Parts: sequence; C-alpha cells; structure tokens
Amino acid sequence: MSEKSPREAERMEADRPRRIALAAVLCGAQGAALAGVAVLLLVFAVGGESGDLAQAVAGGLTLLALAGLPLMAGHGLWRLRRWSRGPAVMTQLIGVPIAFTLLGSGGVWVVAALGLAGSVAVVLGCLLSPTATEALGVGPERA
Repeated sequence: MSEKSPREAERMEADRPRRIALAAVLCGAQGAALAGVAVLLLVFAVGGESGDLAQAVAGGLTLLALAGLPLMAGHGLWRLRRWSRGPAVMTQLIGVPIAFTLLGSGGVWVVAALGLAGSVAVVLGCLLSPTATEALGVGPERA
C-alpha cells in the first residue's frame, strides 16, 4: 500500500465531496463523544460512584475500545479510503438501537438520543448518496 504524494494529497482534498467531509466529521464527533462517555464512566468508577467497580471499569474500557471504530472510519472517509465506508455505515446502523434505548432513559439522555439519531441519519444519507459511492469507488462499475 503506497502513500500518496503531497501533490496527490492536495488534489484529493480539493476533490473531496462535501457529503464525505460531513460524514467524516460526524463519525469523528461520534467517536469522540463515545470516548468521552467512556472516560466519564471510568472516572465515576474510580471515584466510587459506581455500584460495581469491576463492571464499571469493564464497561468503560469496552466503550473506549469501541470509540476507535467511528474514529477510524471518520479518518478513512476524510482521506477518501474505500474501506472506510463499510465501518462507517456499520457504526451508524449500530447507533439506531442505541438512540432508541437512550430515548427511553429520560433526562439528559433524551438529548443525547436525539443528537445521535440526527447524526446517524445525516451520515447514512451522506454515505449512501451517489456522490459518496462514486468518490469512494464503491459504486457499480460503469461500462
């Protein structure tokens, strides 16, 4: 796998469709938010505010590891990597039931659910558009 030259990288940035740029930024924001929740869970666990320390630490570390997937997908989308569309779409599809679960939790989680649901809808709309599939080279081959 060869790295792109600086000239190719500049051209690639100029050619990046806005839809892919938006999807990349939102995937990155989702990953950062998930990492933030994970760190908060770990802080609460260490501070003794959690009922079961082992369960809270395991949950926090799991969320922290899972935060890597949308971050990786967002980075790949930003660099117009073909492989990044699959993980990005997968994380968005996983976000749908999570948003519904958060919606039923009440309180501040309703705001988080609405933000997640909105970002999922936008990212999926961006990634499933013909512009994105063509730019990433994942659309049907043209004769």
